Amino acid sequence: MKVMPAMDAHTRRWRAALFLFMLATGVSMASWVARTPAVRDALDVSTGSMGLVLFGLSIGSMAGVLVSGGLVRKHGGRPVIAAGAGLLVAGLLVIAGGAALEVSGGVFGGLALFGAGMGLAEVAFNIEGAAVERTLGRPVLPVLHGCFSLGTVVGALLGMGLTAVRFPVGWHLAAVAVAVAAAAVWTVRAVPAGTGREDGESGDGEGAGGGGLRAQLAVWSDRRLVLIGLIVLAMAFAEGSANDWLPLLMVDGHGTSATAGSLTFMLFAVAMTTGRFAGGPLLVRYGPAAVVRASALVAAVGVALVVFSSSALLAGAAVVLWGLGASLGFPVTVSAAGEGEGVRDASARVAAVSTAGYAAFLVGPPSLGFLADHVGLRAAMIVVLVLLGGAALITGALRRRTAPPVAEVPSPQSDLV
Repeated sequence: MKVMPAMDAHTRRWRAALFLFMLATGVSMASWVARTPAVRDALDVSTGSMGLVLFGLSIGSMAGVLVSGGLVRKHGGRPVIAAGAGLLVAGLLVIAGGAALEVSGGVFGGLALFGAGMGLAEVAFNIEGAAVERTLGRPVLPVLHGCFSLGTVVGALLGMGLTAVRFPVGWHLAAVAVAVAAAAVWTVRAVPAGTGREDGESGDGEGAGGGGLRAQLAVWSDRRLVLIGLIVLAMAFAEGSANDWLPLLMVDGHGTSATAGSLTFMLFAVAMTTGRFAGGPLLVRYGPAAVVRASALVAAVGVALVVFSSSALLAGAAVVLWGLGASLGFPVTVSAAGEGEGVRDASARVAAVSTAGYAAFLVGPPSLGFLADHVGLRAAMIVVLVLLGGAALITGALRRRTAPPVAEVPSPQSDLV
């Protein structure tokens, strides 16, 4: 087995910074999700109205996602991450205030800021992660997204405990904001300048060449990239639907307590984390097309059991399949999009697929709230089931164009040391 050369201190710090802030982002997202039943009760709104409040997250996120790729091409990833972190922290504080004051508009506005910060930062993070992969010649994106999922486990555990003791939502989210701010300061200092920039000043040696919206749209002329985009739409929608609705799905759809709803979301988060940290050997042995096809089918089985089972216990256990199946979809599709010649072109493709994924992750699931007002949350999740089935049919687009760069690496856990 070939021994990979030790990475230099600069690259190690760069990678660690990405891992840390993705962990913090996961904590913040799960902290919000775990407390959605409490926020809904405090605001005294219907499921449909809660979906409208959640659209604040969608609107802000899409605004951030749509401009992030262009900003990275113009300024590099580091300032975009800094701006996103600032908006994310501000959003958490506004959500905390809106929840404490029981003002729906405040929560909506805070979610818009929070979403804008996530959209800005996470597209930039995917570009940074793909750049680290090219530098190291081994996978980083599954572990990077695994850190986000690990953060959701921590956030879900925290949310479940604080829900059980009826700790005020406002103070909870304010404390999370402080922790995220501290992580952001260290991360921004550790990330190198110029990653993804197209003005010829970055270390990539690429010229500016057609930036802007036209360049962002031009990459979609590649039929393979379109199919990859459709796969990430379905897989991200499956993940985002659980993040937005799983606690309420268990509370309203299966009659569990709010604490049990938070526990179910934690199980989903644990399954996501496990899949992302343990998926590396499967990707090396079977390839991304076979792994994502199997993942989509496993997730579909989990969703079907949640929707059609009359047992709350079985439905709660089935979210493990849902989480395991959804875990690798986003990072594997983003990594596949980054394949090809040219660092600049790779950054454009990664930005395009990340944008499609975050659109599905953040905008699609809140719309299920309006459907749920007519058919119920359980029946609304059939949409997720259909999308997963469609994704399983087109995973051939993920077959590698070149030999995988990581055949010598035994497992992704080695990326953490």
